[in-house]
Amino acid sequence: MLLAACGSGNSTQQTVSGLNPADFDSTINGKQTQLVTIKNSKGMEVCLTNYGGRVVSISVPDKNGKMTDVVCSYDNIHQYADTLNSPSDYGSSVGRYANRIKNAKLTVAGKTYNLRANDNGNCLHGGGNTGWMHKVYDIKELTDSSVVFAITSPDGDNGFPGTVSATAKYTVKSDNTLDIVFEGSTDKETVINMTNHSYFNLNGDPSKPGDNMVAYINADKFTPADSLYIPTGEIRSVEDTPMDFRKPHALADHINDFSYDQIKNATGYDHNWCLNTFKNGKGDDKTVAASLYSPVTGIMLEVYTNEPGLQMYTGNFQGTGIACKHGIKYPKHVSVCFESQKYPDSPTKFTAKVPGWEVSNPYVKPGQKYYSHLAYKFSVKK
Repeated sequence: MLLAACGSGNSTQQTVSGLNPADFDSTINGKQTQLVTIKNSKGMEVCLTNYGGRVVSISVPDKNGKMTDVVCSYDNIHQYADTLNSPSDYGSSVGRYANRIKNAKLTVAGKTYNLRANDNGNCLHGGGNTGWMHKVYDIKELTDSSVVFAITSPDGDNGFPGTVSATAKYTVKSDNTLDIVFEGSTDKETVINMTNHSYFNLNGDPSKPGDNMVAYINADKFTPADSLYIPTGEIRSVEDTPMDFRKPHALADHINDFSYDQIKNATGYDHNWCLNTFKNGKGDDKTVAASLYSPVTGIMLEVYTNEPGLQMYTGNFQGTGIACKHGIKYPKHVSVCFESQKYPDSPTKFTAKVPGWEVSNPYVKPGQKYYSHLAYKFSVKK
């Protein structure tokens, strides 16, 4: 990956979250990277970079009105681009296929394609450091409150068939919602499954674990996974398990319950829930799919999506000792990701007609439009 520094005329103008836009001015593989800022009239600020279509900071008021940055990330383009020393999916617009595909193999129209195996022989997040989250997106539109990132993925990109054109539109709405719309099309049948991979810490101090945060997931069932995070094919009830978040409770209540194999395998939560908001082949993106609350700051995050699945990941691989945004070294379990999605390994399970996976069709044909909606709404609970 070729990276070169560029000059900037706004090097002294910091964002509300304390970022210096000049630290994101560079050229990677011949394309310019930058930091963009979108906001609303209430002062909510979201900073993003077109490197991976990433959210870098989200600043919202806490219960005392103090503006608080609620996502973990880096504060310069060099760390994002250094996939050897500081690998991360922080805040990225993940594609072509978010989450895992077993054995890095994909069957489309009877033909098998070998994908990039970047995770224990499986394909994770479209191939990891050669996937979309490490590509420079084009900035197609930019206003005070929204930005549209665009990417073209060629036929054969990390083994995936079809040339895919996709966009990720981020909009800050007046009710302090970060609204995200992913769209795409292809010239050959393929799979598309995009998501946002922001790491949320609502406590205002990401130097400390975030397992005091209170989570809710609107799901009666989840998809158990094996030791390599590949779903077994079972659709299991959350009843009487540590996976039951139908009543909000602190992550700390069960995050270290290693007597339960699913928690032990992941050393925390890294699982897909089958959302109750998805019924009769359609997702209800007006009903809360999940939420997260900080008893420290009073900040509440509500998640909405039209997708059938939601992956909650609790920063189990954090705690690396790498200095991140503002020099902070994040501990394990410092944050929570809510990734809307088709179920993990849907290309395998849907094709094999595994019961329960019929709601999670990842295939897109020429002439069809891929559409995925994800919204993160912030408020204060006093």
